[in-house]
Amino acid sequence: MSTLFSVNLNKLALIRNSRGTDYPNLLYFVKKLIDLGVKGFTVHPRPDERHIRYQDVYDISEYLKDYQDIEFNIEGNPNEQFLKLIREVKPHQCTLVPDSEDQLTSDHGFDIIKYSDMLSKLSHELEGFGTRCAVFIDPDIEQIKAVIASNVQTIEMYTEEWARAYEDKKDNDSSNNDSNFAAVKQRFDDCINLASENGMRVNAGHDLNLDNLADLLRIGDIAEVSIGHAFTIESLEQGMDNVVRQYLQICG
Repeated sequence: MSTLFSVNLNKLALIRNSRGTDYPNLLYFVKKLIDLGVKGFTVHPRPDERHIRYQDVYDISEYLKDYQDIEFNIEGNPNEQFLKLIREVKPHQCTLVPDSEDQLTSDHGFDIIKYSDMLSKLSHELEGFGTRCAVFIDPDIEQIKAVIASNVQTIEMYTEEWARAYEDKKDNDSSNNDSNFAAVKQRFDDCINLASENGMRVNAGHDLNLDNLADLLRIGDIAEVSIGHAFTIESLEQGMDNVVRQYLQICG
């Protein structure tokens, strides 16, 4: 099974916003990345618009109408402003993330057990107008069981713990780090495969990079990964064309 590689554009928008101009132009890089073979884009607008602006979402959505095979994924906290945007844009996928308004970056998943009714209702509404609804969740087997019992059909596994354990194992070769990574890997294995066995689509994202992605994809069926922070840094180090080729090879 191949995995869709979705480029998160937030960091490019952050660089643009730092100078108050339209440089770098996001649509220029969307076109460049499509030409390089990228088939998906992710944005995560936040209320302060510190990186992706709400107007960017409309502009990218309009631009991608000429590319029917490219997926557009919009992430965010399902407040009224965000849901208004989703209802108007109707992207291919909407990923619900429990961010607070002043949160620097996503650092936890939704508690499906607590918010099952709300998330099931939103999933039903979004699926009704053709938008796949994904829910950002922690790698916790009880959360997976709660998702299976809900109307949610797609999840995105929060992979920060995977990335941290992988880095610790690589940088500090000790039995403790090996044991910790083995435990983390087993938890992801249990969660991903239980979800897949029950017909769920599993996506993944957060702190994934060229080093740690391949081993994650070997665990089970992961339909999509979204990568932005590492992708931007790796592109500065190695060149964007080269980095895209590597990600597509890993995901293919």
